[in-house]
Amino acid sequence: AILGVSGVLLLLSLVPPLEANDNGNTTFTSLPFKMRLPDSVRPLHYDLLIHPNLTFLTFTGSVQIQLEVRQETKHIFLNSKNLHISRALRLGSRHPHLLQLQESEHFEQIALSSESLTFTRGLHVIQLDFSANLSDTFHGFYKGTYTTRNGEVRALASTQFEPTHARAAFPCFDEPGFKANFSIRVRRESRHISISNMPKLKTVELAGGLLEDHYDVTVKMSTYLVAFIVCDFLSISKRSQHGVEISVYTVPEKISQAEYALNTAVTLLDFYDDYFDIPYPLPKQDLAAIPDFQSGAMENWGLTTYRESGLLFDPERSSTSDKLGITKVIAHELAHQWFGNLVTMQWWNDLWLNEGFAKFMEFVSVNITYPELQVNDYFLEKCFTAMGVDSLSSSHPISTPVENPAQIREMFDDVSYQKGACVLNMLRDFLTPEAFKMGIIRYLKNHSYQNTVNADLWYSLTNVSSDGFCSDSKSSASASKWYMDDDLNVKAIMDTWTLQEGFPIISVEVKGREVYLKQERYLKGADPAKNSSFLWQVPLTYITSSSSSVQRFLLKNRKDVLYLPAEVEWIKFNVDMRGYYIVHYETGGWDALIRQLQQNHTVLSGNDRASLIHNIFQLVSIGKVPLDKALSLSLYLRYETEIMPVTQGFGELVPLYKLMEKRDMATLEHQLKSYLMNLFQRLINAQRWSDEGSVSERILRNYLLLFACVRRYGPCVQTAQELFQKWKESDGKMRLPADVRLVVYTEGARTEEGWDFLLEKYRQTLYPSEKSQIKAALSYSPLADKLKWFRGLEGDILKTHELPSLVISVSKNPQAYKLAWDFLRTNWQKLVQKFDLGSSSISRMVVGVTNQYSTREKLVEVQSFFSSLEQGMGAGLRSVQQAVENIEENIRWMDKNVIPLSEQLKTREPT
Repeated sequence: AILGVSGVLLLLSLVPPLEANDNGNTTFTSLPFKMRLPDSVRPLHYDLLIHPNLTFLTFTGSVQIQLEVRQETKHIFLNSKNLHISRALRLGSRHPHLLQLQESEHFEQIALSSESLTFTRGLHVIQLDFSANLSDTFHGFYKGTYTTRNGEVRALASTQFEPTHARAAFPCFDEPGFKANFSIRVRRESRHISISNMPKLKTVELAGGLLEDHYDVTVKMSTYLVAFIVCDFLSISKRSQHGVEISVYTVPEKISQAEYALNTAVTLLDFYDDYFDIPYPLPKQDLAAIPDFQSGAMENWGLTTYRESGLLFDPERSSTSDKLGITKVIAHELAHQWFGNLVTMQWWNDLWLNEGFAKFMEFVSVNITYPELQVNDYFLEKCFTAMGVDSLSSSHPISTPVENPAQIREMFDDVSYQKGACVLNMLRDFLTPEAFKMGIIRYLKNHSYQNTVNADLWYSLTNVSSDGFCSDSKSSASASKWYMDDDLNVKAIMDTWTLQEGFPIISVEVKGREVYLKQERYLKGADPAKNSSFLWQVPLTYITSSSSSVQRFLLKNRKDVLYLPAEVEWIKFNVDMRGYYIVHYETGGWDALIRQLQQNHTVLSGNDRASLIHNIFQLVSIGKVPLDKALSLSLYLRYETEIMPVTQGFGELVPLYKLMEKRDMATLEHQLKSYLMNLFQRLINAQRWSDEGSVSERILRNYLLLFACVRRYGPCVQTAQELFQKWKESDGKMRLPADVRLVVYTEGARTEEGWDFLLEKYRQTLYPSEKSQIKAALSYSPLADKLKWFRGLEGDILKTHELPSLVISVSKNPQAYKLAWDFLRTNWQKLVQKFDLGSSSISRMVVGVTNQYSTREKLVEVQSFFSSLEQGMGAGLRSVQQAVENIEENIRWMDKNVIPLSEQLKTREPT
């Protein structure tokens, strides 16, 4: 039902009392339903029985909830969505008491009452019997399918409850603050198994050949972490050093791809156990690869669920970036077992306490456990991504008030995840890694099985600092400026980063030994006067031409001055980009840094070079720096070999020619592509078509060769065509080097015959990594007519959850980008129904499909479409505001810079 995704935003219509609604429940409108449940009644224990029917795609269930009533009441309010509740009882010592049920579909709630009953203070038990269809979305208790090698379609049922969908599987108190214990029983046929959060205690045989699995009582946890799956999966298992049974579940034909995930999960769970100094509290941890799965993964306690591509790895077919991605996603979900599951945010406004931490811990844990993956080479990109969103008026503070489910879903964005991680990284650098670690351990120990707000974390970290740990560092030169104040107030500092949106630009002017500092908000395209009230406490770090020793200064005011021991040729702030701010070097400051890069760029670290590239192009966008200065800096890239500066160079310049592709500016587009090709030709020529080298070298190889072939660089095209022909002649059996396979496929997809061959291989392959590479190659093809294959939402070739990434890929294709926008508009209602209003899937499509438009005609088209929607169908989404702002910014950039760019490219051919 559409209500499932949009009803929360519709005005509640007046329904006559006692009229039956679509669920067969009785709907009243006289009760004061509110978006949040009252705190006066709290659940203590759920006894849940669930029975899915995978033939008829329905389920039935019964739940007994032990309640603590803290304040006498006539009504018990709890959440329920699209459930038919056939009976509601209050269980007593003598006989059950039948309860009346009143429902508000708008608030996704029910109220239980009886004229002859008052719920007095103390303990009560209620029972509700219910039934529903298995959801045909990707949330709640939903159906999934997979196809065997022999073409047989098999069904399964799985859960995805975060953030507000447990209520669609059973009536419950579906807010993170209502933690309780759960006893779960699952009924199934003998051809299936079931898995849930806890180990199975026993299986009972029932009449009719049914089996009932009984699971151990869970620890105290939030409803969104409950999970149960009924399927025919196989598993492999291993015990961790700390005695935890770890298993990976997959569809039977893919179990051979589970070993890497199993070993990785064992390593990482043991790492977290030691790092947090808190034992993982459950006896087991299952990882399940789900064939139909919308998000990347989900941290259900004891039963983490993943997309198949996020868990399954084959050494022969998976690329290095697959391995890195799988390792990081497992690290993320296992970090959640502490951050999010053990200690949970009180409400969704502080989602970043879960997601920012898990994103941050991905890098901390993988850097220590798998140093060969060089994970720190990719952290900066997270901060640059966050800044792209955070530089718009439509951004929001990390901690933002939210009420309804659509607003809650919108919190799962780059601000909560990436900015949250980057701000934590800055704080860690500020406090020292040792003090930071002590603080988060204290936070986890003090609040285990409880709910927290921002201030609880700051209090734990301030306490560690004031306990003398940080004061011991006062004598250290590197930390001296942090702790000039007697009392370090972490909350005062971090509130400036979490309670206001955006980030600062620090303007630096050097006059002799004096360095004049000024901060203001970095904001694209808006009236600067709007930002006059923004002020941050900024932990500045810097090095100079005279000293590579990192110096520190806490900038608390709008302006300040720091003093150098001697005059310097250049100064570089935000060392390794550990801070979440950008820097503008005034009066010759940029020129001095550009000279240094041209003379010897290795004096600065790869991250410092990447941050200079990023910062200067962001400053061009707001008119602080002319375009020719940014291009001057980019010229040094012809000597660059490290992945972060190279990919950042591409990251700033490729979007510029993408804007031109959609404006039919072929001459300038060609000039810019030639400029890029010349910058990196030396590095491209050094690449081998193999899987040799370090992880970062291998990932960079794919990046460079793909660009070279798309650019039609002769040597690249020839090699890719030869390899594709040999692979095709072997009927796909010849092993291609995993790290260049995407390049070969992309070249092959340029011809009709090659495209058809790849599509057939896409249908046949059981390897998610191969599937994703073929899908990408097909979407890059210049054969626009071929790309209409994805238009059906329920296609037999493409899994529906793959649609968002495919639509975004097609939108980047200069021959086919109009298909993506047409698809989004035509299927909007179906997409919202399938993926949920406000979800990251919808948001990514809205922004991703439109972010390369740069004409006023397209701006009007995008605005007209979204403004024509009803309020509950997406008109007010934050992602729509972002999309509009991005197009407006593109128009401004093109209007201002097209002529200077054309003139500069004529005179700046790299040699």
